[in-house]
Amino acid sequence: MKSWSKAIYFLAVFVLAYFVPWEHEVVRRSGLEAFLMLQEYVRHHVLTCLVPAFFIAGAIHVFVSQASVLKYFGAQAPRFLSYAVASVSGSILAVCSCTVLPLFAGIYMRGAGIGPATAFLYSGPAINILAIVWTAKVLGWKLGLARAIGAVVFSCLTGLLMSFFYRREEEERCNGPLYMPDELGEGRTLMQNAFYFFVMVLILIVAAFAPSPEDVTGITAFIYKFKWAIVSLLLILLFLLLKYWFKREELQMWLQSTWGFMQQILPLLFFGVLLAGFFLGRPGHSALIPESAVLSLVGGNSIWANLFASLVGALMYFATLTEVPILQGLLGSGMGEGPALALLLSGPAVSLPSILTLSGIMGWKKTLTYVAIVVILSTTSGFIFGAYIA
Repeated sequence: MKSWSKAIYFLAVFVLAYFVPWEHEVVRRSGLEAFLMLQEYVRHHVLTCLVPAFFIAGAIHVFVSQASVLKYFGAQAPRFLSYAVASVSGSILAVCSCTVLPLFAGIYMRGAGIGPATAFLYSGPAINILAIVWTAKVLGWKLGLARAIGAVVFSCLTGLLMSFFYRREEEERCNGPLYMPDELGEGRTLMQNAFYFFVMVLILIVAAFAPSPEDVTGITAFIYKFKWAIVSLLLILLFLLLKYWFKREELQMWLQSTWGFMQQILPLLFFGVLLAGFFLGRPGHSALIPESAVLSLVGGNSIWANLFASLVGALMYFATLTEVPILQGLLGSGMGEGPALALLLSGPAVSLPSILTLSGIMGWKKTLTYVAIVVILSTTSGFIFGAYIA
């Protein structure tokens, strides 16, 4: 860590300790909410979502051919192919805005263009089929359909805008010297590598599987009831694959890469969760900014109401599917349908923890540009949808 970074951290801690009135009831409650939110996040998301995602990211960084990444996600790849692959591969995972970060880091650091990489970054949490279906069931088919169309369009549009804004940097990245490490996995076939990744993705999907109570029927109920048995079988299968298909040095590199992603992402992510909990609290629990103050600003369908809803969505952390019951309560309390759509399009895809983490992966400039694109597109869509509904 650079000396000036340490100085900034020490100064921040000093300011918090010296100036923040911790004796005040609201501040104390907000501080408690911050740690309760971190505890809730750790209990429900780290082991089931983040840890599998870190191992997949490490595997991408070590075992996926850089030529393959450049072929499908590189700046010179055909746009239709790269954005189609990015959107589909991201939506299949159906993860939250934080779980997708290690996977984004894996493909971006492996050489993916900023456009396809951010399309993948948005599509992972936003194009969640189960969440879209539940939105239509609970909040109405119009809002569900608008969310589905907006998420798919935004995924490609966000990537295209990021690619346009940073086209010169992408050209320099393509024309500059490219480091091509020795490719691993020469003793395995393409199908073996593909099956290995398929098993890890299945572990992530099944472990993170948490449908709404209304959707626990049929095959969904079976998977939910036996998901830990399924995960255990998949882990045994993964162990056998690693034992018979991989060399010891390959596994060591995989673990080192995974640990590197954890060191880079987890500190900022946990700090972001604490900040989000301190200012906004958990759903249904008041913190420094009370829910009543938020609700008073998202009524009607003004451009400011939609912008405020987009900003709140971009700062709050929503676990997968939790945004629907939250919005159900807000709509019942007077929130406009336009701002509701704006929050649905920005909330699952961006959060304060993911913003802080992204800054460490692609820098503050690109991170703020990405957030601004998501907020502006969400605000515009919410305003248009609210006017249509009216």
